[in-house]
Amino acid sequence: MRIRPYIATGIALGLITAIGVGVAAQDSQPPAAKTTPAQVAPTTCRLTIEIKGGEKDVPVENASVYVKYIEERKLTKDKKLELNVKTNREGVAHVQDAPLGRALVQIVAEGWKTYGRWYDVTEAKQTISIHLEKPPKWY
Repeated sequence: MRIRPYIATGIALGLITAIGVGVAAQDSQPPAAKTTPAQVAPTTCRLTIEIKGGEKDVPVENASVYVKYIEERKLTKDKKLELNVKTNREGVAHVQDAPLGRALVQIVAEGWKTYGRWYDVTEAKQTISIHLEKPPKWY
């Protein structure tokens, strides 16, 4: 029964010491070393893909848009990421939180020739315009 007050006192002293060390560590940083969210470079972006096709530049709706990335790793195998979206009536597809870097954009739409090309995504908000063609006639 006499041990309980000593344990409670030890825990209280430990917490007070830990809080004091944390406050001292925060105060010792110079104000210039603190980073604000505006200074941190973004690692993801909002990618907008506009798809039009034919001679009259008609918006291609309900097209499947595949955006593929390769996340490079130093010690293990590279990780492959894929994002799938569809276009709206205006032929626009939005990809949220796409990583910056090199990306393969592939378009598959019914009645149009399949499209695929590598793009460099470098900006926080980037727009890619793509023009699809009619497939060749099969006889």
